[in-house]
Amino acid sequence: MDNPIENKRLPNSTASTSNAIAPLVTARQSPSREWHLGIEGMTCASCAARVEKTLAAVPGVREASVNLATEAATVQAEDGVLLETLIAAVDKAGYAVGREEFTLPIEGMTCASCVSRVERALAKVPGVIDVTVNLATEIATVIALRGTARSSLIKSIEQAGYVVAENAEVSSPRGVSGKNAPNAAPVLGLGKVLIAAALSAPLLLPMLAMPFGIDTMLPGWWQLALATPVQFWLGARFYRAGWKALRAGTGNMDLLVALGTSAAFGLSVYQLYFTDHSTHHLYFEASAVVITLVLLGKYLEARAKRQTTAAIRALQALTPDRARVRRDGVELEVETAALHLGDLIVVRPGERIAVDGEISEGDTHVDESAITGESLPVPKRAGDKVTGGAVNAEGLIVVRATALGAESTLARIVRLVESAQAKKAPIQRMVDQVSAVFVPVVIAIALITFLAWGLTTGNWSQGILNAVAVLVIACPCALGLATPAAIMVGTGAAARQGILIKDAEALETAHRITVVAFDKTGTLTEGKPRLMAYVPQQISAFDLLRLAASVQAGSEHPLAKAVLTAAHEKGISWAAASEIRSLPGRGVAATVQGRKLQLGSARLMHELNIDLAPLAASANGAEAQGRSVSWLADVTAVPSLLGMLAFGDAAKSSAKAAIARLKASGIKTLMISGDNPGAASAIANELGIDDVRAEVLPGDKAQVIEQLKAAGNVVAMVGDGINDAPALAAADIGMAMATGTDIAMHTAGITLMRGDVALVADAIEISRRTVAKVRQNLFWAFAYNVVGIPLAAFGLLNPVIAGAAMAFSSVSVVSNALLLKRWRGSKR
Repeated sequence: MDNPIENKRLPNSTASTSNAIAPLVTARQSPSREWHLGIEGMTCASCAARVEKTLAAVPGVREASVNLATEAATVQAEDGVLLETLIAAVDKAGYAVGREEFTLPIEGMTCASCVSRVERALAKVPGVIDVTVNLATEIATVIALRGTARSSLIKSIEQAGYVVAENAEVSSPRGVSGKNAPNAAPVLGLGKVLIAAALSAPLLLPMLAMPFGIDTMLPGWWQLALATPVQFWLGARFYRAGWKALRAGTGNMDLLVALGTSAAFGLSVYQLYFTDHSTHHLYFEASAVVITLVLLGKYLEARAKRQTTAAIRALQALTPDRARVRRDGVELEVETAALHLGDLIVVRPGERIAVDGEISEGDTHVDESAITGESLPVPKRAGDKVTGGAVNAEGLIVVRATALGAESTLARIVRLVESAQAKKAPIQRMVDQVSAVFVPVVIAIALITFLAWGLTTGNWSQGILNAVAVLVIACPCALGLATPAAIMVGTGAAARQGILIKDAEALETAHRITVVAFDKTGTLTEGKPRLMAYVPQQISAFDLLRLAASVQAGSEHPLAKAVLTAAHEKGISWAAASEIRSLPGRGVAATVQGRKLQLGSARLMHELNIDLAPLAASANGAEAQGRSVSWLADVTAVPSLLGMLAFGDAAKSSAKAAIARLKASGIKTLMISGDNPGAASAIANELGIDDVRAEVLPGDKAQVIEQLKAAGNVVAMVGDGINDAPALAAADIGMAMATGTDIAMHTAGITLMRGDVALVADAIEISRRTVAKVRQNLFWAFAYNVVGIPLAAFGLLNPVIAGAAMAFSSVSVVSNALLLKRWRGSKR
């Protein structure tokens, strides 16, 4: 498309929607252009000055003015200065240009050429940064500068010959409203298809009987009477859409059908009126049957396309419309939309949980299969978190609401799946280039066919029929649906198994992975370490555990929880700590009862020049058993060792089989851990991991990933913690466990809804299967045209057969994509 910002990856911090206050972008047809950009992140006058200075330094910018109060920049620039350049300058300065996202359900698109035309029209609207139009969902996703009017987007679509679907949500920051569901446009009714078939059958059946010596051909005037309503009433949609395409200076599938059938119909009318039609064959059956077959194909295609969005609709249907809420001791049934944070929701056995929340009363098992893909119900008790949309399997529970509406887990899942289905895969760009010239080339071939047959044989009637066959065999629909249909079904199938894929690029990249790097704690292990041993030095074991607990009190780190749990079990009370500070990748420091303490790794102890020899034997023995070792030191005066603590964290039950599955598919595995070499190697050996990188600081994990990529590998990083985020971002594709932090999930291209390592192999497998379907679809889409068009041009293809092939080409690629729905991952 003609968008200067095409293929630019945008940050996820999109701005607000309809309440934006920044002015519209205005473009002047003069030597200079004025841009108005909403700027996010400015807090003071120095910020405004910095942005202003950065924009003024862009070559071609004549003047830049930034207003802190309105958070907007006004830029006077030469015509050659691109919006992309200005956005990049603001990003480089450490701020962001305000953006908002629109989703526009579009009626009237029929093929890949339509998609290209809509994209070009939207890209020309001032302020539009990126446009993606999906033929399968019939939705345009537009990212524009904050303040861009949705009316200008709708107007551009209408000028291109299409309309935005009525009664549909046209602007949304990726909401989950049912109004915004894919395929909002009406589907072609089966009734018209049946009427067309009934009118066409009397024209076609005599043709089928003629090879057997049976001549039951209807009189010409009867043929005209039957074919006319098919051509001009039932086929009116092709004329309307074709005319709109012509007015926009382009072509589409409808234009090809309209031209081809009109030629056959017109030739028949000419022969009926102006020749002795008793000696000339009439071709009314060709025009009527072609229209009937195309209508049937569009009907079947619409039904099949609707199945590709089944995953989204199933997710949207999980949240119940009503919930039972307890207020002031009284239970009331209210609309789910009327719930508030903190409400107590009463959920009976067999009911779906209406909101994300925390169980305040009751014990039960919860079926989360529709959300996480977990096949077995999960035990839950008071204090445990539950997810809206899950099913309460047995006991009555009371849930305190902690997240509602767009902030719920289910809403975020829907947004993520919608995002993946809206974006184009990189392979689609090649298809777009072909689609841009497809219709004009087909029309040119049809014209050449007509002239060649007429001039060389003198049989102009046969020339028209062959040209008609060329026009109706062409399959731009199949080209447009080949990729998005497979992407939609693949991402939907993945979501049902607990694999959320952020975008089509992530899905397409995953099948090429050659190395998978794993974080250890919480990813390969349960993430619930226990204090297995603690050995004092100079102090008692009681004091060692008391001081360690004092330093760790208040920390959410798994090792800290293990220390506090052990102290609680021993009945040890810990003291209040002060001056607490984290030592990234090394440990923690705090002051306890006047003593300056540091608890952390051997690396930290070495930096403090503390001799670990007195407890080296104990530490080596613990590490040999796969234990993680931490050390406690007093650095008040002369740094001295106070003791050693050894932690054990069991490997996940599914990890070994998952690693074996990856290796069987030719993928190398690597573990990156901040743990000591002994503990890291013990887990790696237990699981069969190929390579280990131990004692790696959080900031250095990304460097390991970069080294692997530099060696020519396609690298996936799997992690769950805040310290994994840089490595997840550095990898070709990041995979985050949803059991971890939101930061990790935000950074990753794929989110695994269960803490099950088997989902890593599943994600790669669904990527491979989806990409295979895309390639199969593209092969067949191109094959229909590469084989069919020459056959038609050389007179080897009857127009009726050509119409049938064209009608069912798109149905075949969508049906092939739907085979992905049977995928069940490692559970099959």
